[in-house]
Amino acid sequence: MPNYKHLYNMTDETGILQFSKFHHPDQDSGYTLDDNARALMAALSMGDEGYPLALIFTRYLLRSWRENGKWSNLLLHGQYYHHLDSEDSFGRAFWACSTGSKSDWPMIKESCMEILELAVTRLPVLHSARGMAYCLIGLCKGQFPFLTVHYQNSLIRLLADRLLALYGSHRSSDWHWFEDKMTYCNGILPQSLFAVHAYNGNKKCLHVACESIRFLNHHLFAKGYLNIVGNEGWYGRGGKIPVWDQQPVDAVSVIFACHEAYQVTGLNEYKHLMISAHRWYRGSNINSMPLYDIESGGCFDALTREGVNLNQGAEAVLSLLLSDLLLASYNADKLPQAQSL
Repeated sequence: MPNYKHLYNMTDETGILQFSKFHHPDQDSGYTLDDNARALMAALSMGDEGYPLALIFTRYLLRSWRENGKWSNLLLHGQYYHHLDSEDSFGRAFWACSTGSKSDWPMIKESCMEILELAVTRLPVLHSARGMAYCLIGLCKGQFPFLTVHYQNSLIRLLADRLLALYGSHRSSDWHWFEDKMTYCNGILPQSLFAVHAYNGNKKCLHVACESIRFLNHHLFAKGYLNIVGNEGWYGRGGKIPVWDQQPVDAVSVIFACHEAYQVTGLNEYKHLMISAHRWYRGSNINSMPLYDIESGGCFDALTREGVNLNQGAEAVLSLLLSDLLLASYNADKLPQAQSL
């Protein structure tokens, strides 16, 4: 069962704090849009217990919206800073609000709808691969009564075509990817195209989603367990995959991508790989060390050369919780360990 102790520990009346020193919240680290968007998605999956938290995180997303049509990504000591604003954080918040648009809690639903009606006007100017991918998932899975079906479909087609164009311009016989490097949260890219296919039956999106996720999984599970692309230089075309540091947010990205692939294709290999990736948090990784801290309910920030980064920030614990909440719908104990592809 998911352990919410550290989520509560990191959350105050403003939102979820960004960093911690070991398992102690760092009050001087501020709050980010990224983390509060992830936290809203977690709270929405927690049942009735999640309602008070969902209110906090929804209000954070409302307050962070700027009149220029963007979100502020960092709130520090009561002041917003914009140097960390990005299309990626915009996309994460859009996806979270899209999830909230289907909530059974009227206040959450109405607030998320209010934000979406503002945010949707910015979608045509997005060009970041991950920003577009997050928004595609939101568009395919949320509720948009203020949009005509034709306009919603045209937005999906626009962003999907841009993502497909990126893939087409970078793909080669030995490189089935959207960019010249695999970096962070890689799973979101094929996941979004699976979501588009599930929404409108786009066969080209399905083809690229299947080809790219197989390429990704071939590299990440080559040793029979999840081995994430490290952030020391990332994985460039023709290079070697750096091992360190491995971030929890990348594990949840793989888990969600494999879940989406399984939902669309019904192929058990994706279900098995999803379970294998989830075990990364509990020690099925290159260091054979768990990142989950059973005492605090938190998650260590990274796998490192020395073992683990002992800090337990918001991104890490939310990655763990989102994974645990998703896997709670699967009977993981009866599934075999995934083999390398």
